[in-house]
Amino acid sequence: MKRHIALAIMLLSGAVAVSSVARADEPQKPQPAITDDASTALIQMGKTLLGNQFSFKARTIRVYEEENGQPLHIFHTINAEVRRPDRLAVHVNGDDGQTDLFYDGKTVTIAGVDKSKYATINAPDNIEAMMKEVMGRLQVDFPLADFLTNAPNKAFLTGVTTGSEVGTAMVDGVAYRHLFFTQPPGIELELWVAKDQQALPKRLIVTYRLLPGQPNFIAEFSDWNFAIHPSDADFTFQPPAGATKVELKSSNLEGGK
Repeated sequence: MKRHIALAIMLLSGAVAVSSVARADEPQKPQPAITDDASTALIQMGKTLLGNQFSFKARTIRVYEEENGQPLHIFHTINAEVRRPDRLAVHVNGDDGQTDLFYDGKTVTIAGVDKSKYATINAPDNIEAMMKEVMGRLQVDFPLADFLTNAPNKAFLTGVTTGSEVGTAMVDGVAYRHLFFTQPPGIELELWVAKDQQALPKRLIVTYRLLPGQPNFIAEFSDWNFAIHPSDADFTFQPPAGATKVELKSSNLEGGK
């Protein structure tokens, strides 16, 4: 990937050099920090993700470094169901266990593994405010939250200083725009969105250049469905018989401990 990006930069630099020689007498316009093609793709994606109700799946990989410097990977499968403005269900299954989140417009319930233990808290009356509350105060991690906000394209660009389209990539026979962004200090984001009016995201890679081992986060999206008709019950947690309600602490929900 680095070679492809470097090659693209070299070719672009060459083209600019030729253009400068050919038009030395013309004033040069400053290039936008985020190019029009990248901005347009994100705006299209943002409009699509503002659909009233939809579901999707994401497979994610986190790369992190152990104390001895050994890079390790952790895998998750995420199934999410959204009904704007105030319903969300997220089911996460991975190497470190299972976690379910239910948001019914008034409360958020988080249950782990076999749902024998769960925690419920009051929540704001919309998805974006709820996610800020849960992820901020309660330190619950949902790395794809930007895509569910009230303005997904603006949320994705928070802190981003540069962005452009690298080119077109074929994924499973479908054309996607390969976009590249930088977010100081030392964060790089690659996003693949469909090359059509919906511009649905297909892949996301976040690389942390300043952290030891330069770890990254990878997500691949699939099964987008905007024709679902979920009921209120889909976003309401029903504790099984004998389940125990606990204070919301991550250690209480791991492994059913």
